[in-house]
Amino acid sequence: MNRLEQVRSVRTALRSGTPTIGSWMQIPDSNIAEIMGRAGYQWVAIDMEHGPVAVNQLPDIFRALELGGTLPLARVASPLPINCRQALDQGAAGVVVPMISSAAQLQSIISECHWPPRGRRGVGFQRANVFGKFFDAYMQEAQESLVIAQIEHIDAVNNLDSIVKVEGLDAIMVGPYDLSASLGITGDFENQKYKDVLSKILEVCAKQKMACGIHVVQPDTKMLEQRINEGYTFIAYGVDTVFLNHSATAPK
Repeated sequence: MNRLEQVRSVRTALRSGTPTIGSWMQIPDSNIAEIMGRAGYQWVAIDMEHGPVAVNQLPDIFRALELGGTLPLARVASPLPINCRQALDQGAAGVVVPMISSAAQLQSIISECHWPPRGRRGVGFQRANVFGKFFDAYMQEAQESLVIAQIEHIDAVNNLDSIVKVEGLDAIMVGPYDLSASLGITGDFENQKYKDVLSKILEVCAKQKMACGIHVVQPDTKMLEQRINEGYTFIAYGVDTVFLNHSATAPK
């Protein structure tokens, strides 16, 4: 697959308001990645925050996803530049960065996601350019990594007007569990306080023409359709672990 072409395809969709549907992986296994890569998603994000995924496991997982034509992303462990650089060096086409809380923090991270002249990410032979074999070809891709900022705390919501104006941001993505926890209502997604915050996020994104994403954790096509109708365009549907839990439950 051509990662750069697919990065541009996802970015074009996000800028035009067309929904992009991906999924999520927590189990660090290339066989599962091959199944997920052939399941029809545009992208799959590898969860390095809550999943037991190590940096050295990323190449095999990414290769398996790419076999099915699925764009590999990494949800990095924390909002530190080193985490983004390492994931991108291993072949991630972009990063989903948790716990973004301010524009200044996001600006610093975006700079570290791109090679010069656009940014400050370290240049070198790495798995992403097959350890130098495709160094020249990778130069352009290294200028165009997708960057998704997760909005997971009420403090981030209060700073959202400035966050969504940061140059180089492709989309924001609501982290539903952490966001609800910051409101003191962990996992209570029917609470009006939580719904009001989601409405505010969508309103700010619509005003600034920034793509807004969310995770539909429990696989439910009706909820997916609802989220699309509400205006979300960067949507993670399910998780490998949740798919397994749903399908593996013993019959009564």
